[in-house]
Amino acid sequence: MANEDIRKSLRINNIKYWQVANEYGITDGNFSRKLRKELSSEEKKKIFDIIDKLIKK
Repeated sequence: MANEDIRKSLRINNIKYWQVANEYGITDGNFSRKLRKELSSEEKKKIFDIIDKLIKK
């Protein structure tokens, strides 16, 4: 499955797709569709930065 590392991190940290999408500035549906194809390392870094930010909240 594409972007399994992101999905696993969200599951482990109990973060919802909509929370990441909100910080990313897109809808949760668009975020879900974005994860269907493997993301570039730059986009993954941006998403993991958002996940880290949400964990600290």
